[in-house]
Amino acid sequence: MNEICLKKININIEFSKDLITDSYVDYNLDNTFCVFKSINNILYLIYSNYNNSIISYSIIENKKVNEIKNAHDCCITNFRHYYDQLNKRDLIISISCENNNIKLWDINNLFCLSNIEYINEKGYLFSAFLLKDYNNQIYIISSNAYDNPEPIKIFDLNGNFIKHINNSNDITYFIDTYYEYVDNKLNEIYIISGNQGNIKAYKYSKNDLYFKYCDNDNKGHCSIIIYKDNFSIIKLIESGFDGIIRIWNFHSGILLNKIIINNFPLYGICLWNNNYLFIGCKDKTIKILDLKSNNIIKELKGHNNRVSSIKIIKYQINEEFLISQGFDNEEIKLWNIKNKI
Repeated sequence: MNEICLKKININIEFSKDLITDSYVDYNLDNTFCVFKSINNILYLIYSNYNNSIISYSIIENKKVNEIKNAHDCCITNFRHYYDQLNKRDLIISISCENNNIKLWDINNLFCLSNIEYINEKGYLFSAFLLKDYNNQIYIISSNAYDNPEPIKIFDLNGNFIKHINNSNDITYFIDTYYEYVDNKLNEIYIISGNQGNIKAYKYSKNDLYFKYCDNDNKGHCSIIIYKDNFSIIKLIESGFDGIIRIWNFHSGILLNKIIINNFPLYGICLWNNNYLFIGCKDKTIKILDLKSNNIIKELKGHNNRVSSIKIIKYQINEEFLISQGFDNEEIKLWNIKNKI
């Protein structure tokens, strides 16, 4: 286990402005907003406000483009974006946590494609994503969270229930998918579940548990990243509510590193240049962790509350932005990344 120390390095990342001043998020979750370059090559930010609207904002033009008013009956807590290459459109999943509701949108035409209600019999819905299977069929995968949780569920795009993921009865904060390719061919699809006590990976092809990543029953996980490092090792990085970043060998399940950030919860994370991890923290900062030295090399300050979700997006070859949102905070902040580390 490694305790971090703050190492002063001059990194040219500067706060630019409060990009948005009317956003709202009511839960400490990842993906409370999404950013993407659209089919039409527009750099979009999608977020929600107190009126439960879904707002499309052009980052470069610095203006709101569209608004879907009263998109949900309750607070919108999560967004995910997907390209629909076949139909040349941008798809957005939006989640209303308390209302147990997922909606799928054609965000270009402001059209709701699917509305799945009452996904779980009890409790809250914290995360969801789209999955494209081996036959290029697209499905909606939903999480759950409650004292007596239900399995992860799979729906078609019309909202029809298809099946459960076997043995996935956990209190789930975060789910995502990882596509593994061998020789440029799809080898396996994994569903990744960040739970109250551990992280699990399920093989989609067999609909069964592949691996459990468990270190003395952690207190929960808000965000997970799976990536191939510079030595072609597949790694899983998790942010823990116990204030620890853990790094695992994805296929062996070996805990490679355990880095204590502090004793406060860690929320959204994102990877930069395969060597640096940006971490949203309860102490209102964004910390940058050097994955080679395990040192925190910079802290970004400016939020008035815990930092829930952070994203990095590249606009042009030498133009990158960091975007961050705090819990129960109206601002979404824009940071300029002036150079690569």
